[in-house]
Amino acid sequence: MSGDPLLQPYRLKHLTLRNRIMTTSHEPAYPEDGMPKDRYTAYHAERAKAGVALAMTAGSAAVSKDSPPVFNNVLAYKDEVVPWIRRLTDACHDHGCAVMIQLTHLGRRTTWNKGNWLPSVSSSKHREPAHRAFPKLAEDWDLKRIVTDFADAAERMQAGGMDGVEIIAHGHLLDQFMSPLSNDLDGPYGGADIADRARLTIDVLRAVRERVGDDFVLSLRMGADEKTPGGITPDEGIQLALHIKAAGLVDVFNVNGGRIHTDPAMTTTIPIQGMATAPHLWLAGAIRAATGMPVFHASRIPDVATARFAVSSGQLDMVGMTRAHMADPHIVRKIMEGREDDIRPCVGATYCLDRIYQAGDALCIHNAATGRELTMPHTIEPAATRRKVVIVGAGPAGLEAARVAAERGHDVTVFEAQADAGGQIRLTALNPRRREMISIVDWRMAQCAARDVEFRFNTWAEAADVTALDPDVVIVATGGLPNTELFESGEEQRHVVSAWDIIAGDVKPAQNVLVYDESGDHPGLMAAEVAATAGATVEVMTPDRTFAPDIMAMNLVPYMRALQSKDVTFTVTRRLLDVTRDGNRLKAVIGTDYSDLRTERIYDQIVVNYGTLPLDDLYFELKPLSSNGGAVDYDALIEGRAQGIASGKKSGFQLFRIGDAVSARNTHAAIFDALRLMKDI
Repeated sequence: MSGDPLLQPYRLKHLTLRNRIMTTSHEPAYPEDGMPKDRYTAYHAERAKAGVALAMTAGSAAVSKDSPPVFNNVLAYKDEVVPWIRRLTDACHDHGCAVMIQLTHLGRRTTWNKGNWLPSVSSSKHREPAHRAFPKLAEDWDLKRIVTDFADAAERMQAGGMDGVEIIAHGHLLDQFMSPLSNDLDGPYGGADIADRARLTIDVLRAVRERVGDDFVLSLRMGADEKTPGGITPDEGIQLALHIKAAGLVDVFNVNGGRIHTDPAMTTTIPIQGMATAPHLWLAGAIRAATGMPVFHASRIPDVATARFAVSSGQLDMVGMTRAHMADPHIVRKIMEGREDDIRPCVGATYCLDRIYQAGDALCIHNAATGRELTMPHTIEPAATRRKVVIVGAGPAGLEAARVAAERGHDVTVFEAQADAGGQIRLTALNPRRREMISIVDWRMAQCAARDVEFRFNTWAEAADVTALDPDVVIVATGGLPNTELFESGEEQRHVVSAWDIIAGDVKPAQNVLVYDESGDHPGLMAAEVAATAGATVEVMTPDRTFAPDIMAMNLVPYMRALQSKDVTFTVTRRLLDVTRDGNRLKAVIGTDYSDLRTERIYDQIVVNYGTLPLDDLYFELKPLSSNGGAVDYDALIEGRAQGIASGKKSGFQLFRIGDAVSARNTHAAIFDALRLMKDI
C-alpha cells in the first residue's frame, strides 16, 4: 500500500472512500431541463473512472420552486429527477466512486423573474448585490414549507442511489438566517442569539435525518468566518459548528470562509490566479480541531503538493480539488502511477466559474475536453497511419495541435518566429497576477518534448520552408497582430498605440492616457493597469454599455482592486471616431452610437484594444498548393470524423488554420480548434 497521505482510504459512516481526494459541489451548468442527463453524467464519470474517491455533485440542486436556479442547476424538487440521479450515481459507482449531492434553497441569492416567477424569500429585506432581487421576509408558513422541501428532495436523492446529501448554508438561505448581516427577523429565528439564527438550519437537518435515516451521510457546508465587520467571526464560527454538532444530526462539515454576496466577496472566498493558495485551510483545520468532526474543504487547492499538505497536516479528512479536476480529470490516476509531472495544471484562470456566472456552461481555459466528454477525448488515441505534420506557430493553438498530433504518433515539426513558445500567453504572463498562465505553455512544451516534437525557433517560416519537409498536413497557427483600425473607419490610426505595445513595454505610458477598449477583454485593462501603475492619469473608454464585458465577474475583481486605488476613470457608451495631432498631443473625436453627439478631447497618448487581425499571409501562399484548398469540412469537424479532401485534388498536403490565424477569439477557442481537428488527423 502506498504511504502517500492522499492515497489512504477513509471511513465515513458506512462508506470506505478509496483515497482522500474529492470534487466538491459545483454546478457546471450542464443539466438539460433541470435534469442531470448524459453530458452531466459523462463529466462526473470521467473523474470517477480516473480515481476520485467522492464526487459531490450539483452546486446546488434546488429544493423549492421559489428557489429558481440561476446557473442551470439540477431541479431536486421534481420527482422526474430520480431516474436521472440513478443513472448518474450508477455511472460513478461502477468506477468505485462514492456520490453525494448538494441541496439548497437559495433564498435571496436568486431572482424572481425565472421559473415560476415566485418572489424570492429571505431573512433579510435587503437584496443580494450579486443577484439584485429584493426578497420578501420569510413567514412561518414559508419556513415550514422549505423544511419539508429539503426533506422531500433528500428522499428523492436517496431513491436515486446517492450515498448522502450535503445541505449548503454558506451564502444561501440557511446562512442568510445564521449571519447577523442578513437576518432582519425577530422571534425564534432571528435576534442576537446565534442559536436562534441557526434554528432553521437545525430544523432542516432534523427533517432530512428523519426522512433518510441514520445510514445516509449528511454533510453541512458552512462559512465559519465572514471576514466582514459585524459578521460571523472565526470564534463564532467554531461556536456555531459546536452547536450544530451537539444536535447530533450531521456526519461531516464542509468548511469555507468569507461571503459570496458580491463579486469581490466571491473572489475572496474562491480565489483566482495571483491570489493566495488555500487561504481558508486554517479555518477548516480549526473547525476540525474544535469539533473532532470529519471535515471537507476546497478553496484554491490547485496542486498535489498543497492537497497532500492539507491532509498530512491533519487539517482535512477529504480534500477538494475541483477546478484542478476540470483542468485534468485524471489527477488521482497520475498520482498512483507516479506521473505527477504529467498532470495538466490548473492555472487559476477561473474561466469555468466566470462562464457560469454569465449564464454559460463551465469550460476549462486549456482543457477543451472538459464538459465535452461525449465528443472530445481526455486521452488521445494513436492514429492508424503515421503522418508528417508541420505546424507554423507555437502559441496555444499551435502547441495544442503539436501535442495532440504527437500523441497520435505523427512526426511533428513546429516553426516559431520568436525565440520562445507561447504567443499571446507570454504577454498575458507579464502581469504578475496572471503569471500562472505560462503553465499553459510549459505543460504543452513538456508534453511535446516527451514525444520528440521538433521545434525550429527564431524561424519566420516561408512557403518553401514548409514544402521542403514534404508534409502530409500543414497547420497554420500564426495568430494575429493588433488591429488599430477604428470601427468602420477603414483606416489604420497612425497616432495610436496598441494595448500590446504598453503591456510588452515596447512603448512607455505617457502622462494623460486614453485606453480605448473596443474588445472588452483582458489586454485593455492590462494596459490600463500598466499605465496607472506608472503614474499616468488613465481613462478607460468603451462604446459598450458596460466596460470589459468579456473579462467577466471574478476576473474583473483584481483589476478593479488595482485600478480603483489609482487615478483611473471609466467611460461607457462613447465611441472613438478619429485621432489627429494637436502639437505634441493627440486630439480625439468622440461620439456615441445613441445620438449625433460629437466632442473633442486632448490626450498625451491613446491606446487601442480592438482585437487582432489574422497573420495569414503564409496560409494564402500555401492554399493553392494544398489538396483541400484550406477548406474545412464542418460537418466532419463537428461530428468527430477525419477531414476529407474537399477540392478533389489527389496530391498535395492538407492545409488548415486554427486559432487567431482565423479570427480573433480567446485561448480556449484556440485550444478547442486544435483538439477537435487534430484528434482525427
